[in-house]
Amino acid sequence: METILPLLEKASASAPQISRMPDAEKSALLQFLAKSIIAHTDLIVEENAKDLAKMDDNDPKKDRLMLNPMRIHDLADGLNQVAKLPVASGKILLETTLPNGLILKKLAVPLGVVGVIFESRPNVTVDISALCIRSGNVAVLRGGSDAACSNEVLVSIVHKALAAFGLPPEVVTLLPTDRKFVQELLTATRFVDVIIPRGSGSLIQFVRQNALVPTIETGAGVVHTYVHQSADLDKAAAIVVNAKVSRPSVCNALDCLLVDDVVAWPLIEKVAAELEKSGVGVYADHESWPLFEKVQFKNLHRAKPEDFGKEWLSLNMSVKVVTGLDDALTHIANYSSRHSEAIAAQDQVVIDHFLQTVDAAAVYANASTRFTDGGEFGLGAEIGISTQKLHARGPFALEKLVTEKWVVVGDGQIR
Repeated sequence: METILPLLEKASASAPQISRMPDAEKSALLQFLAKSIIAHTDLIVEENAKDLAKMDDNDPKKDRLMLNPMRIHDLADGLNQVAKLPVASGKILLETTLPNGLILKKLAVPLGVVGVIFESRPNVTVDISALCIRSGNVAVLRGGSDAACSNEVLVSIVHKALAAFGLPPEVVTLLPTDRKFVQELLTATRFVDVIIPRGSGSLIQFVRQNALVPTIETGAGVVHTYVHQSADLDKAAAIVVNAKVSRPSVCNALDCLLVDDVVAWPLIEKVAAELEKSGVGVYADHESWPLFEKVQFKNLHRAKPEDFGKEWLSLNMSVKVVTGLDDALTHIANYSSRHSEAIAAQDQVVIDHFLQTVDAAAVYANASTRFTDGGEFGLGAEIGISTQKLHARGPFALEKLVTEKWVVVGDGQIR
């Protein structure tokens, strides 16, 4: 294949069909797709195994790549949740009659053709397909070569569901993984309405610097949890461990623990055993190093400057002792990717100051950052976590896959 423009043109041509589809039919299609996904569990696992076999066992992306029966069941649950969500497009956002008699309406309408570039996560293929179908958009997907077999089998199942409801396969288009086509996608302003990169910081930077199509970022997560001296240390310890070990390869996992100097020792004493049991590697600053040594923590390293502001995506984390709220806020401001940030504290004044001051898509008080997720927020699924401030911020889900259209009805008025 020399060019993907014919694929993009066909995708764009299919947009009116999905946008006009009645909402009840779109919901029924997703419920049908959920059953099809479950019915093809063995085939999906088989194709996914081909991708897994090509990836190094030590690669932190391997966990993201894996599709097992439980995760496939979760995909189907997500489809059913999206099917039940309130309609996103077609809603009347404003309706009024002007003094000159013009009837004015503002409607929520689909974006059109949504191009998504993503890496190593075949579940994203299903999530994006579902969200775009439900909101009346066309999905153009460019996954990574490391998930090629998984993505191909999932899209083939989606295509069968589309056909069963009289829709063309181009409503969900899977592009070749060859990198030479990425630039063509990023500049296809005639056929693509928005580009959404989901993956590493380098991928997002590349898209930002090269796209002519409008872009919505779903940023990398450099996530902090700050334990204030007023914290309930038992709760704080549980939050820290959960945020780090429950699924370390995802963007809402903990990367850096900040802890007030006056409670650093009792907190480290509480978390060390669980972190060590889970295989966590700690990159400790000068002040926290002797505290981890005191509990004979095995996988201990001296933190270098570049270990702060790092998205680990693995069972590693950095630790820094701070001298209070202002010190913690300064560190977060310097190193945060504005994804998810948390504080553990009991002092309400401190909590309020933290929540109001920290500039991030999601800020937490006394809870794990692992909840930054479209499904956990009741949104059914997400395309990603947007860390920018225009149009969408936080879990980028169904409600944000629309734009606005003004409809003006008159009776011969002229200006």
